[in-house]
Amino acid sequence: MSDAPTYYPTPAFGSIPTPPVPSDPIAQRFVGKVAFVTGAARGQGRAEAVRLAAEGADIIALDLCEDIPTVTYKGSAPEDLAETAAMVENLDRRVVTIQSDTRDYRTMKRELDAAVAELGRLDVVVANAGMTSGAMAWDIDDEHWDVTIGMNLTGAFYTAKAAMPIMIEQGTGGSITFTSSMAGLVGLPFMADYVAAKHGVTGLAKALSNELAPYWIRCNSVHPFGVQSGLQMTEVGSLLDQYEVYRPMFNPALPDYISQPEDIAAAVAWIASDEARHVTGIQLPVALGRSNR
Repeated sequence: MSDAPTYYPTPAFGSIPTPPVPSDPIAQRFVGKVAFVTGAARGQGRAEAVRLAAEGADIIALDLCEDIPTVTYKGSAPEDLAETAAMVENLDRRVVTIQSDTRDYRTMKRELDAAVAELGRLDVVVANAGMTSGAMAWDIDDEHWDVTIGMNLTGAFYTAKAAMPIMIEQGTGGSITFTSSMAGLVGLPFMADYVAAKHGVTGLAKALSNELAPYWIRCNSVHPFGVQSGLQMTEVGSLLDQYEVYRPMFNPALPDYISQPEDIAAAVAWIASDEARHVTGIQLPVALGRSNR
């Protein structure tokens, strides 16, 4: 018998088929619970709302449903939010929709309080609303900076701020999950404003995990990168074509370049469920191994 090490050649990228996205979840981990999901009109937010509803939750679905100044891609529309609501209702779950800006704390708080009064409680929060950007740092003007920080960080904080008193007074624990990004863990180029905002979200989740722990409210962040949704990164792609030296930072380990919204929703459903009842204050990458690069 030879003592020589066995060598397996690395398969060509993409030559092994990507596993299918799981569908029709069997678990019913959220029966009797109510979940509040922001950015729910499409993409990750819609997938998260539908996944939680499929597992038994009633849904409060919020989205701005407008184009955002400084953002080059088209925003969601009221029809998108209505479609999310119809998908939830088709699962025999109740749903309340809110068309509001997460940066407008007073309006969002008023609408959330009314929705909770209608549905009876609040157990799960998914602070998902956000937007992307792409520019060299020296080209980011004041408006771009303010909008990016406001949409991604301030809005996330206001979402939690609106929900925390309800959950504390309810006295039955719960979970808050923030959508951060790989940009909330590493210093990706071409998006200094976005990186700053998402690092802020990561820190916010850590801080709140400690403040909310005595109330059995868990707080975590998930970190996707490259999701097939309404958010587009065309500016980043163009800059990568100019600055090839940065391309390895964007390469995955698993042989696929992009995740589906349902991949992120599955991770959110687990971390928000009682199966993860002892998990708080963590950063969960769902990014095809990019955090290892």
